[in-house]
Amino acid sequence: MLANAEFGRRAVTLGLGAAFAAAAMPVRASGALRGFHDVRDYGARGDGKAIDSPAINRAILAAARAGGGTVIVPPGRYLCFSIRLKDNITLVLSAGSVIVAADPDTHGRHYDLPEAAFEEQFTDFGVYHNHTSLIYGDGASNVAIIGKGMIHGLGLEREGPGPRWHGMPGFRSPQSLGLTPEQARLTNPAEREQQGRGNKAVAFKECRNIVLRDFTVLQGGHFAVYLLGCSNVTLDNLTVDTDRDGIDVDCCRNVRISNCVVNAHKDDAICLKSSYALNRRIVCEDVTVIGCKTSGYALGSVLDGSYRMSDYLSTDKVGVLGRIKLGTDSVGGFRNVLVTDCNCENSRGLQMGAIDGGTLEDVTFSNITMRNIVNHPLFVRLSARQRAPEGAPVGTVRRVRFSDINVSGADGRYPCGIVGIEDKAIEDVTLANVHVRCSGGGTAEDAARVPPERRNSSLEPSFMGTLPAFGLYVRHARGIAATDVSFTTERPDARPAIVLDDVRGAQIGGVRTSAPVGGAVKAMGSSDVEVGRVALIG
Repeated sequence: MLANAEFGRRAVTLGLGAAFAAAAMPVRASGALRGFHDVRDYGARGDGKAIDSPAINRAILAAARAGGGTVIVPPGRYLCFSIRLKDNITLVLSAGSVIVAADPDTHGRHYDLPEAAFEEQFTDFGVYHNHTSLIYGDGASNVAIIGKGMIHGLGLEREGPGPRWHGMPGFRSPQSLGLTPEQARLTNPAEREQQGRGNKAVAFKECRNIVLRDFTVLQGGHFAVYLLGCSNVTLDNLTVDTDRDGIDVDCCRNVRISNCVVNAHKDDAICLKSSYALNRRIVCEDVTVIGCKTSGYALGSVLDGSYRMSDYLSTDKVGVLGRIKLGTDSVGGFRNVLVTDCNCENSRGLQMGAIDGGTLEDVTFSNITMRNIVNHPLFVRLSARQRAPEGAPVGTVRRVRFSDINVSGADGRYPCGIVGIEDKAIEDVTLANVHVRCSGGGTAEDAARVPPERRNSSLEPSFMGTLPAFGLYVRHARGIAATDVSFTTERPDARPAIVLDDVRGAQIGGVRTSAPVGGAVKAMGSSDVEVGRVALIG
């Protein structure tokens, strides 16, 4: 057996996985390495046929009982149902290891049962229920999943929305009817249908000090990685190639997402939320997304290097998703968010807003390159959907910054947008050194359109259709600034570059734009706009 000092030197030189491979077994016999637990020593086979989750859970439990430790998954295919992480556990997915989500229709419905619902549920089934996951932690601390292995969510649910209870007339929670969770699952058709099924690859709820690093998620279910109510989280160098949500950060604090590649053609790539899933308002704050790449290519095509185009059309018929977004749920709001040094391609654009009563403030997007964007490159929205307890105020959006952003290949029908509602304006949004080149082709009829108002809309702006500007459309806003920006088109366009409707205190200067038939800047309604230098090009 290697001496401990020699093992340490080789771990640094070769990398952890190679050092484990070089060490004689069993490594746990040496005092300093007693905290290492090989799942095969607990009965895991890794042959892709046996169900290995009981053995992996035994290894985790043994490490937890010893006060914590490292659980090693050697190369192999491990067919699993729910794996439950505990305090002070590091799960190492060795290079060549694949944890495969078992198919409940083939192997039986053996994922852990969903947790009980609240009196009135304001989120969909898949958001609150953390136990319906392949790998999860609930209230755990000091947990890590690391290594160059893969998590393949082959048997996880990913089609359809799952049960949606919010807004159902006369809905009463099982608890309010005096039913136990077991009784509820026998009587509630939506709950019964999901019993024993899994819908997330990796999930953490109300956990702290979490590290996720280096592994790959393929086909991650409804949510590949979901963090709910967690604090002090690091996600670094993950590769997620999936067809629903990639990485979701909900009601969390102090989260850093860095150097991740996320491909998600049917849903959002990186999404921040502040839902009511924990039955209270929680701000999602102090989140940094840095050095990431997002896209909407076909499932698996980023992993295999082919980058195949997806023919997916969402319900609004716009195209693929794969974007970075804040605000699908926004009861608690967002604060101190930075998204920087990212590349986004073949996807929808950056999107954010407050629609459920929370406040979105102090959000910055900077140094971002975007190519082939299928809808609005940048969009800020405020509405009053109010998927929140009765009496929630209309949300607030303020102090949003976009800087050093370059966009090419955008769809000319969908310019950048900042859109509030008649009774609540968006405040203090700045665009600086933002450059967008789109397809153009807008007609005089497009220029004359008045987009519909929808006070209670969701975050998605597609209901507005083609907008009457090809560069920037602003409605119901205050304190808007656009400096050193350019909006150009591939084809002639009859719309103005910038349209402002009910905008107070706007400053537009240092604009370069294609020479439009409709003029460079058009102010409508009660707008108060100061227009500086505009250079017509093309």
